[in-house]
Amino acid sequence: MGGVPGWAPPLIRVIVVAVLVVALLLVLAWAGQRKLIYFPDRGSPGPPPPGVRDVTYQTDDGLRLGAWFTPPPGDGPVVLVAPGNAGNRAVRAPLAAALAARGVGVLLMDYRGYGGNPGSPSEAGLDRDVRAAHRYLTDELKVARGRLLYFGESIGASVVTGLAMTDPPAGLVLRSPFVDLAAVGRAHYPYLPVRALLRDRFPVAERIAAIKSPTTVVYGTADSIVPAGQSREVVRRAAGHVRAVEVAGADHNDRALLDGPQLIDAIVALAAST
Repeated sequence: MGGVPGWAPPLIRVIVVAVLVVALLLVLAWAGQRKLIYFPDRGSPGPPPPGVRDVTYQTDDGLRLGAWFTPPPGDGPVVLVAPGNAGNRAVRAPLAAALAARGVGVLLMDYRGYGGNPGSPSEAGLDRDVRAAHRYLTDELKVARGRLLYFGESIGASVVTGLAMTDPPAGLVLRSPFVDLAAVGRAHYPYLPVRALLRDRFPVAERIAAIKSPTTVVYGTADSIVPAGQSREVVRRAAGHVRAVEVAGADHNDRALLDGPQLIDAIVALAAST
């Protein structure tokens, strides 16, 4: 009675194959996604610039990480710099030099897997790394909370907001922050179920809503990686006093957002106000 049309079995096979292919692609996306998130320069950054110290400290899971420290004059302010997802500390040496010229000390950290450091990056690993850097500054160098600011660049904005939730700084500077990593992923891959696939979340906006430290958000209006609207949303959600600094026409990796005058002025102004 009725029977099954002759075209049904081939069609079913096509559907099954299509479902399997999609499932395989999703599995591969899940397994290999960190290669799409982190772009470490694993090579040695070389010797530090004059006046900068090579330092090391240990994470609570036993990794010995290298960093560069530029001491401030006297009891001047110190900025803990949590970088973005690419390069290593040598790339950010101009930022440290510009701040040092204005009387601000800097710890340029590198995450695990970056700049000759052992290990592989992950959200949990980056959290361990910044906490080790913080312990080095506060326990070994005795930098007081009232002198210590955090600077987070892009993905580093989530790293320092996570730290700020348990160890509030005197001030917080977020450069090109996003709402969360899924929001950035949706902007670039709107056809993928990004939120369901992500293993690392980096929820900047959620965290900033619980942080009372004075905060400055710096972003470029022409950012092609983190849409400017996401940085503005971080500003909107901040619980404490917040200042927004727009750098007109700047893209994510432009020099203006590395050591440009608006960025440096914003950091120095926040340090002076704390």
